[in-house]
Amino acid sequence: MNLSRSGIALGSSLLILLGFSGTVFGQAPVKPKRNLLFIGQAKGYQHEAISTAMVTLYNLGRSSGNWNTMLRTDCTAITKKPLKWEAKNLDAYDAVVFFTDGDLDMDASQKADLLSFVRDDGKGFIGIHSAAITFTSWPEYGEMLGGYFDGHPWGQFNAPLVVEDSKFPGMKHFPETFTLFDEIYQIKDYSRKDVRVLLSLDAGKLDLARKGVKRTDGDFAVAWAKSFGKGRVLYNGLGHVPALWERPDFQKMWLEMVQWSMGLIPGDATPQLKPSK
Repeated sequence: MNLSRSGIALGSSLLILLGFSGTVFGQAPVKPKRNLLFIGQAKGYQHEAISTAMVTLYNLGRSSGNWNTMLRTDCTAITKKPLKWEAKNLDAYDAVVFFTDGDLDMDASQKADLLSFVRDDGKGFIGIHSAAITFTSWPEYGEMLGGYFDGHPWGQFNAPLVVEDSKFPGMKHFPETFTLFDEIYQIKDYSRKDVRVLLSLDAGKLDLARKGVKRTDGDFAVAWAKSFGKGRVLYNGLGHVPALWERPDFQKMWLEMVQWSMGLIPGDATPQLKPSK
């Protein structure tokens, strides 16, 4: 078989990129318990961090032995219909990740199947960063996710973060307050009556007079968990900056959050009001 130089280079790059998968956290690979479907389709802004996020979750699953990851830049697998050539559909997965934006290539039946996958089958859904700018004209998606993008008035900055639930998976190892250089979204159409906020911005340290700031209640949620029917939903607005995905504390957060989404470890997603200072 003849291979072109570009084909060899691409294969070699992928092997190098994924090569540390057996050494993350010093653990040898074991047989995974679950399957994760990561969708990285972008129909608007092209986030550079999507590739880094894909590799990170792939490697975390292999090194921990907790899950296999299928990486896709299309939405063909988002269906319960049988697929050709032994391709896997939603029935093969325990959780779906969207690091996406815009109106993805999904028809009405695929949309219904995604909702059913979480709500009726009791599976997991994870939205990363720009998942909040995905399907903004599909109300049921916004209801499942818990909110929508409403601008990022501070751009990329040293975000003052507050851990609101230190007991939730992925939050335990962070200090109560810390700063992180990232792009944080302002969120609309969400209510603390429906979600359990895990991480938020400290409004007292923000320039609330900055152009584009729309929330008047000072409630800037960054990450939350919620129930959707029988299933588990997690939104995490961090991750715009590629370098974050290489941080051990960031990877530990994702290792535990993905496990929660798959039902491997417990975590309380009961909605709660904003903590009083």
